[in-house]
Amino acid sequence: MRHTKEQQMRQRLAMEAARIIAESGNQDYQSAKRKAAAHLGAPDTRNLPRNSEIEQALSEHHRLFHSESQPEKLRELRKTATEAMNMLRDFRPRLVGMVLNGTAGKHSNIELHLFADQPEQVSFFLIDRNIPFQEGDKRVKSTREEQSVYPTYRFMAGDIPVILIVFPLEGLRHPALSAVDGKPMQRANLEEVEVLLKLKY
Repeated sequence: MRHTKEQQMRQRLAMEAARIIAESGNQDYQSAKRKAAAHLGAPDTRNLPRNSEIEQALSEHHRLFHSESQPEKLRELRKTATEAMNMLRDFRPRLVGMVLNGTAGKHSNIELHLFADQPEQVSFFLIDRNIPFQEGDKRVKSTREEQSVYPTYRFMAGDIPVILIVFPLEGLRHPALSAVDGKPMQRANLEEVEVLLKLKY
């Protein structure tokens, strides 16, 4: 009986975390878990769902509540991603995250991995094209035990935020690890994203 209640709580937490991610566009799974636990009156629970459970719940959330609008929004995001990737082709862009795996919604941003000898090359590129941007950084798992911090650049493509994370050139051969399952992150080049655009939903 206790096991059943614990499983039900994990499912409720996963669904609430998925709702939070879908409505906020914030892809921070840990933050969504904490907020979900607080919303459900269990802020101190240790029975938190795995990131993979939240990702599955996010797909279910879109299927239940946004079945008509989400596929078209996903297509818009992927189309915008191809335009950004084509512009940034000298940096060998790779699409990652929710826009690639299909769980993106109306508040999601586009996340691209770029590769350069020096991160400043990306900022010079954006400045030369008069594209306003914000600088930052992001902590990414490089191995199961190690995390590294990489520079980021954020700009707007219309009303869609595009996040660029800049890795050294060797990052092309060694993808960062996914925050969802700890495995090498799924990435897609421009040609692969163009193929996704041709799919019917």
